[in-house]
Amino acid sequence: MTDSPRRAPAVLRLGTRRSALALAQSRLVAESLQRSAAAGGHPLRVELVEITTPADLSPAPLTSFGGVGVFASALREALQAGQVDLAVHSLKDLPTAPADGLVLAAVPERADPRDALVARDGLDLAGLGPGARIGTGSPRRAAQLRALGTGLQPVEIRGNVDGRIERVRAGTLDGVLLARAGLLRLGRAEEITEVIPVDTMLPAPGQGALAVECLRGNTPVRSLLEPLDHRACRLAVHAERSLLAVLDAGCSAPVGALAALVEGPRGSVLSLRAVVAS
Repeated sequence: MTDSPRRAPAVLRLGTRRSALALAQSRLVAESLQRSAAAGGHPLRVELVEITTPADLSPAPLTSFGGVGVFASALREALQAGQVDLAVHSLKDLPTAPADGLVLAAVPERADPRDALVARDGLDLAGLGPGARIGTGSPRRAAQLRALGTGLQPVEIRGNVDGRIERVRAGTLDGVLLARAGLLRLGRAEEITEVIPVDTMLPAPGQGALAVECLRGNTPVRSLLEPLDHRACRLAVHAERSLLAVLDAGCSAPVGALAALVEGPRGSVLSLRAVVAS
């Protein structure tokens, strides 16, 4: 594939991880891209290309992979090799450092960034009480859960959404913490027993947002992706990710952040709340 083809392609190859959530997110982007292109008079077909990352094949904790770019590296390598034309990431999994020759071409409008609890008997965190075992693969969630001082016990887990929730159904865990956006995209919102307020638990930087990367020099693909970019969302997640960059922290670090662009009488103001745990 050349860096700068002159005509917009009729078919795009979209690189995605193979998990149910990654596929659901990539389909959302593919459908939006096809609608946008059709509205501009350019019929377009987007084909999903499934890519397996090393972290998908191992049950080891994410921190054992180095914590930075665990899920993004294989997708980025496929882009750089010309195997795909664009790639969709959960933005919270994307390293803050740019990759050679790639550009973050679009940040679509963000879904709800908050964390969510799926617990036994329809309970919330307060109802579960001291000693309850709460599954999470996130050091950020575990640290903030401990900081509540309510005696809830974080239990490190890996695996897809189905596998995590099944452990609650089987009774080996009292609850699991997951991103609400992911449950919404999978059509499983009815299983949420509590949406965790941001005053209780700040989300991961970029949580709920998607990132669409392509080759920096591929002008036609960048032009097709431009209508998907949401300015307020991009500004907010840029602020959150800038915090990670300053701290030199990866996506698995115990850092929570949430920014918002607020319209005021004197124009727009960007606010940022953050927590950094040990």
